[in-house]
Amino acid sequence: MTLSSFSRLLGVTLACAASLMVPAVAQTDFPSKGMRVIVPFPPGGASDTLGRMVAQHLATAWGQPAIVENRPGAGGNIGAEAGAKAPADGYTLTLAAAGFMAVNPSLYPKLNYDSATDFQPVALLVKAPLLLVVHPKVPAQNAREFIDLAKRSPGRITIGNGGTGTAQHLGGVSFGLAAGVDVGHIPYKGSAPATTDLLGGVVDAQFDNLVTLVPFVKSGKLRALGVSSTQRVAALPEVPTLAEAGLPGFEDGTWYGIVAPRNTPKAVVDKLNAELLRMLSQPDIKEKLLSMGLQPAGNSPAEFGALIRSEIGKYRTIVKTANVKID
Repeated sequence: MTLSSFSRLLGVTLACAASLMVPAVAQTDFPSKGMRVIVPFPPGGASDTLGRMVAQHLATAWGQPAIVENRPGAGGNIGAEAGAKAPADGYTLTLAAAGFMAVNPSLYPKLNYDSATDFQPVALLVKAPLLLVVHPKVPAQNAREFIDLAKRSPGRITIGNGGTGTAQHLGGVSFGLAAGVDVGHIPYKGSAPATTDLLGGVVDAQFDNLVTLVPFVKSGKLRALGVSSTQRVAALPEVPTLAEAGLPGFEDGTWYGIVAPRNTPKAVVDKLNAELLRMLSQPDIKEKLLSMGLQPAGNSPAEFGALIRSEIGKYRTIVKTANVKID
């Protein structure tokens, strides 16, 4: 081999080595530009608040702009598809919710994303227990009396929800299955109209997020019978869990977390996870979440992935057992 040939070969080798090192360098420099958090729901709700909390924290922590992009529609499927198909570089995150991640795979015959394989879990943010409330006209002072009332009048007690297949609807279905009662599930186009009809006495009860119902409970317009978490919640410490109130082991509700597109580099995912856990550890963040009826969580990417897979199986069973079908 001539000296000139060796020089050319050495140059090519060094160039290839340099090109292989670029991704690693880019990962250690992450983030070097602005980020976006896709929220697959309209502005104004608990999910939107969480998405903006995450965006603001990351922007402050890393000195890069971070925006929220609301992509509502089809029970979260539109935003989920956008998040799944985004570049796998960590600059596009999606606020994941139990509904479109765990429930929708059993409700919709065809989705343009696979929640089990198209996302890289980053971290669970919060758990959101549901609250069972009744209109004051309902002659039940606690969950046990409500169950007894429903057993005496099969199918006559009505529970409003934010739509077929929502966490609120399936929470009511889970409650009915666990209690062995037949109740009428009345779907609405969102929680707000369901709550309006409950306040007017059109329906008897409602399962919904605490952030929606707590103000009406505290004002005496609705009566709280129990929460679906394993422990009482700070927003309503006097209200027992449904497990305490007569359904041992009962737990239900929704959750929210952050996911990235599949194949996002592990170094980027780990850095995002560490920063989100730091966010959840801050006292002011904890206080705000608890005031919303949300329970700060936090876990590893692997643990969050295991939760998603477990929840997919859980809701597949509920949907099949109760024969829930999307309209």
